[in-house]
Amino acid sequence: MKKIVLKIEGMGCEMCVNKVTAALSAVELVAEVKVSLENALAEIFYYGEEAPNKADLKAAVEKAGFKVV
Repeated sequence: MKKIVLKIEGMGCEMCVNKVTAALSAVELVAEVKVSLENALAEIFYYGEEAPNKADLKAAVEKAGFKVV
């Protein structure tokens, strides 16, 4: 499994983590998502050679109300 890490700005609680996790999980080719409130990071895991589109990941986070930095 391969991984993409995004720095997320604006998360303040566990509900925020759940929103970001759900938004990123819905992006095509994403297998698993782990979001850390403490580190303000999202780890996106995927299989195979084709990675999820980073623009789609960023758009999903922003649509959920947060910012990728």
